[in-house]
Amino acid sequence: MTILFDPVRLGDLALANRIVMAPMTRSRAGPGDEPTALHVEYYRQRATAGLIVAEGTYPSKHGKGYCRTPGIHTAGQIRGWRTVTDAVHAEGGRIVLQLMHCGRIGSRLNKGPDAQTVAPSVIRARGRIFADGVGMVDFDEPRALSAAEVPNVIGEFRVATAKALAAGFDGVELHCASGYLPMQFLSTGTNRRTDRYGGPVENRIRFVVETIEGMSDEAGSGRVGLRICPGNPFNDLHDDDPGETYSALLRAVTPMRLAYLHLIWLPTPEIDSLAVVKTHYQGALILNESVEHDGAQRLIADGTTDAVSFGRPFIANPDLVRRFREGRRLADFDPQTLYTPGPAGYIDYPAL
Repeated sequence: MTILFDPVRLGDLALANRIVMAPMTRSRAGPGDEPTALHVEYYRQRATAGLIVAEGTYPSKHGKGYCRTPGIHTAGQIRGWRTVTDAVHAEGGRIVLQLMHCGRIGSRLNKGPDAQTVAPSVIRARGRIFADGVGMVDFDEPRALSAAEVPNVIGEFRVATAKALAAGFDGVELHCASGYLPMQFLSTGTNRRTDRYGGPVENRIRFVVETIEGMSDEAGSGRVGLRICPGNPFNDLHDDDPGETYSALLRAVTPMRLAYLHLIWLPTPEIDSLAVVKTHYQGALILNESVEHDGAQRLIADGTTDAVSFGRPFIANPDLVRRFREGRRLADFDPQTLYTPGPAGYIDYPAL
């Protein structure tokens, strides 16, 4: 019987076990949105995971949404990430970088003075976002990308992939969930375009497909992952028919032979996302389902998934793999320090 602690190969990524650390925004980037010594220690402590998917990182100045999130487009950011990947590799771990362009989910108060908030269409998201020194503010009204600009944004993901590899990452993951730019292109509620990137489903999936193609050209498809969460309304997202949308997307990316598909399995009345994946996707699967050890073990043993990713359990349990293996109790994290600057609630959770 296959168990969580068995090795697995996801594309070109050889993992020591099937326990994946999910990407989590922690808002600890330093000046210039560069990773710091805090990031080095945070990820080093958790390097016993079979794979770490590092936090969502913006590929260009326009892609930033939240305060104190890291980028991968300046020389300083690349140097900072290199210290992180070196530390993880020194512990025998594997780490990939999640590329996250927030699109319309952002505020000019969190961006550089020459950065813009862009989206498929001029539709402001309902909701608010935190800005340092100000508090909660409304989302910006985005500017719609022109037909000529869309390929340039796709190119930003390709360049960011090359920079991630230069920073020592073992691969990259496209964040195509949580209401950010790729999901905005997929969804009818945020994509009202009438060009080749909007309208019928084959056009709405084009941005994601071409972005994955560009990232694969740089890294090789066996080092590229795709994270999705069909039907998730987070960040004011709506799609009239997520079943149609994601069936078409999964059929399109299956022949690319990606390293993995990373599914956030969120039960919704509109779609059984796991059933859609099993019907329309062929390839390695990482399942993110907010399960603990026993549930994850069942999903591995019955062949439902190849690996399981854990988010918040890794925050307070840097040695989560050991605790699972030895059947130890998990520590609880402090929700008050999820996004605060500094080491508290970040690198000060003790191992056994």
